[in-house]
Amino acid sequence: MTVLPLIFTSGLASGINAYAVVLLLGLLGRFGDADSVPQALERTDVLVVAGVLFALEAVADKIPYVDSVWDVVHTVIRPIAGATVGVLIASNDPGSLSEVAAGAMGGTSALVSHLVKSSLRMAVNTSPEPVSNIVVSMAEDLSVAGLVTLAIFHPWLAASVAAAVLVAGLLLVRLVITKIRSFRARRRERRTARAAGTAGTA
Repeated sequence: MTVLPLIFTSGLASGINAYAVVLLLGLLGRFGDADSVPQALERTDVLVVAGVLFALEAVADKIPYVDSVWDVVHTVIRPIAGATVGVLIASNDPGSLSEVAAGAMGGTSALVSHLVKSSLRMAVNTSPEPVSNIVVSMAEDLSVAGLVTLAIFHPWLAASVAAAVLVAGLLLVRLVITKIRSFRARRRERRTARAAGTAGTA
């Protein structure tokens, strides 16, 4: 059932950059003769809209704090996009997977990856310079392009890579949260020590 790994991978990638997923799938279907891509994604109007929105995201996603606001807005959009792409892929191959199950898989994987992405980007925003945002954003764009392209030609391999990336992302989020909590605890301890020292000299 090749649509399963494609739906999972496209859903996960949609949680990172939904417009890139729609644009890439549409281009691969229209010019790369990818039979697994639904014709609805190959339409000119869909490609144009996806291209414009991808360009907007490419700019917004590289500006500190603007990227976090953009992520908040897309907390609903990306899972819906992942679910919609999943339904379209399933409907393109009747009998392979029910559209409800495909939508649930695409939407859920998109939501989880979106939450991982937005959490990590908020952590990156604590850096005072914009270079890290640009580097991380470009890495995300390249990973989406690689995963979607791989999913078209080698769906199970792409799904395995996507699952590994998701697990690594979840572990990284956990590590970042732990580090932030430790930093805040140390800062509170220093403030308490300074306050005690000030009170002792008074």
